[in-house]
This record gives sequence, C-alpha cells and structure tokens, in this order.
Amino acid sequence: MFDELKPHLVELRKRLGISVAVLFVMFFACFSFWEPILAFMIAPLESVLPTGSEVIFTKVQEPFFTALKVAFFSGFIISLPVIFWQFWLFIAPGLYENEKRLVIPFVLFATIMFLSGATFCYYIVVPLGFDFLVNFGSQLFKALPSIGEYVSFFTKLLFGFGLAFELPVITFFFAKLGFVTDRSLIEFFRYAIVIIFLVAALLTPPDLLTQFLMAGPLIILYGVSILVARAVNPAGEEDDDDDDGSDEEKTDANEEKNEDAKQDDNTNETNNDDIDDDDYDDYDDEDDDDIDDDWPKDTNRPILDF
Repeated sequence: MFDELKPHLVELRKRLGISVAVLFVMFFACFSFWEPILAFMIAPLESVLPTGSEVIFTKVQEPFFTALKVAFFSGFIISLPVIFWQFWLFIAPGLYENEKRLVIPFVLFATIMFLSGATFCYYIVVPLGFDFLVNFGSQLFKALPSIGEYVSFFTKLLFGFGLAFELPVITFFFAKLGFVTDRSLIEFFRYAIVIIFLVAALLTPPDLLTQFLMAGPLIILYGVSILVARAVNPAGEEDDDDDDGSDEEKTDANEEKNEDAKQDDNTNETNNDDIDDDDYDDYDDEDDDDIDDDWPKDTNRPILDF
C-alpha cells in the first residue's frame, strides 16, 4: 500500500516545496516595505477611532512580530496564483486531457474569488464592524487598540472572507469527483442556510449587521455553486427515471397487496358461508333425529289430551 502512495507523496512534497519557496520569497520581499502595508491595514481602524484615541503596542516585541505578520500575510496573498497552480498540477494526473486545459481558468478564477472576498471584507465589513465595536461604550472608555491584536484579528477576518468566497471553486471539485450534484445542493439548501449563518457568526464581529453582510454573499455564492454543479455534474435523467420507476413499482406492489388482501377476504367469507351452511344442515339433521327419537311410538295415542 505504501508503494502505491509513494509516487503521490513525492509529487505532493514537490508541489508543497515550490509553494513554500515562493511564499518565503514573497515574505522577504514584503518585509522590506511592511510599513506602507501596515498603514493600509490600519486605515479602516483609524477612520473610526474617536478623538484622542490612537493605536498602541503593549509589549516590547509586539512591533517586530506585527511586522512579521504583515509581511507573511501580504506574501501569502501575492503567492496565491502559484499556490493554486501547484494544487492543480498535483491533481492533474487524475484528470482527463480536456480537463487539464482548465488550469489557467482555475488559477485565475480561484485567485479572483479570494481577492473578491478579501476586498469585500476590507471596504464594507471591516469599517462597519469596527465602527460598531470601537464606538460602543466610547463615552465611558477611551479606545487604545493594540496593533498586534488588531492585525491578528484583521488578517483572520480577511482570510475567512477570502476562503468563504471560494465556495464555487470547492463545489467545482466536489462535482468533478461526483460527490455533489445540483439536486443534492438544492436539497441541502435549508441546512446550508443554518451553516452559513453559523460561519458568519464565528468569523465576523459580534453584531448582526456584519453577520448579514457575510451571510448574504455566501447565500448568493451557494446559488452560484448550484449552477456550477449543474454544469459539471448535473443530476441525470436516469436518476429521475429510477426514482419514478421505484415509485411506480411501490404503487404496483401496494395494489397487488390490496388485491391479494381482497381475495383473501372473499375466500374467508366464502369458507365462512360454507361452514355456516354445513353447520346449519347438521343442526337440522340432529334436531330431526332428536324429534324422531322423542316422538311417541304408539301412533294411536293422541298427542295432546284435552
């Protein structure tokens, strides 16, 4: 078994090695100008800070580790096309020739969807969410947010939205593998709504507005995923015929059972009638015999004396 998996593990190590190498190169490139990137990241926060508030750090090592986080996240965003490309090359041996040609659309579409989610989060969700969080209770407290905690929360939020917007891409692969169809996604829709709102509640700040801002696009993307599954792995007519055929067979079986039950009832009634007639005849014969036995032997004797 290990011999069969060994070529795949070697290929996986190769693709991961290339992805990690590109990520490190982009990390060091971004680390050289992490300050402008950080200024871009904290712009939504500074726009909602009350007068007299400012971003601070509370630990000696916090600015340095913040710079590392900023450089790593920026390098990851820039490396996304290469990461998606290496992922496609890893699964390409299991695809048909016409499917292997989709490498460029896949890399382009996956990158665009991730950046779309991150952009939507940066320009819409983050300002509204941080405006609520920072100004809540600002009359009683003075806001002094820590730069390290803000960057960690900011990167997790952007990564969550970017990953959530990959739903059509994930559906494409599941449909290719035959795990989902458009019908299965439609039938799962009611449960997907609950899961979407749970994910939105976990990834967004604790206010209803930002949760709905994440859940709304995800519901739309779920509809797009249904169309993707219909184009890649639609539910065939054979499934409909099978379902219809099974229903017809069940109906025929039920009708046959009803007919058999009726025949059994008729047979039972006929047998009961025969039994009743025989019993009646026997009863009459026995009564006649009893009357004959009790009838007086002397025919000259009157039956009644007056």
